Amino acid sequence: MSWKQTFILGTVGTILSAVACIIFAKIYSEAFYVDFSKLVGSVNMISASAIGCFLMVIGYKLAIKWKGIKTIGWLNILYSILSFASIVGVLGFNLPLEIESPEMFPGMVIPMHFFPVLSLLTIYPFFKTNNN
Repeated sequence: MSWKQTFILGTVGTILSAVACIIFAKIYSEAFYVDFSKLVGSVNMISASAIGCFLMVIGYKLAIKWKGIKTIGWLNILYSILSFASIVGVLGFNLPLEIESPEMFPGMVIPMHFFPVLSLLTIYPFFKTNNN
């Protein structure tokens, strides 16, 4: 996989993940009549998606260069484990006292932690990799 393909994969993954986050937040907010936009706005969702996706694609690029295509399966498992581990921070997050329905906050943001890895696992097969 070239660096250009790596960048395109990261960009497409970011777009898919960010769109999923924004749509999910909108549906969640309307369904449960909560508004966490002051804590988790669109810019935060896009930034988190970009950071997550680009770190993962750089990991793909380096793993393929270092050990070849056979490491991708193990890397996918690692990314899934890290996505699960990332929700621990959400569970311990202290919300400001003026936020209404703070118990609903984890229900909105925990699924979003899985969107970057899901978007990359979905689109990765469409990108050609050399068997180095």
